[in-house]
Amino acid sequence: MYFLIKTLITALIVAGISELARRYSLVAAALASLPLTSILAMVWLYHDTHDLQKISALSYSILWLVIPSLLFFLVLPLLIQHGFKFYAALFTSCLIMSAGYGAFIVIRKLVA
Repeated sequence: MYFLIKTLITALIVAGISELARRYSLVAAALASLPLTSILAMVWLYHDTHDLQKISALSYSILWLVIPSLLFFLVLPLLIQHGFKFYAALFTSCLIMSAGYGAFIVIRKLVA
């Protein structure tokens, strides 16, 4: 039951932002740019474990992984502006972001 409640709350937030984007794209973008997924994950993790070290480790890992995820938001609009269809641009952006994650992980291992 608890899992269903978590899923419902999370889904309602995402669906709400999607609906809001139909009328107010800037407001929806502002809400979507908030680290809602991260915040919800931390709330659920804290509720489940009360382990502040796990929360801290998750937060620190998210911080570093935001960097390669920015590739997605850079590449997607560029591809669309250059005539890519939506799903092709989305898929390509996801691939480039994934490559960025892979490169970032390799670099972090080399530096650490």
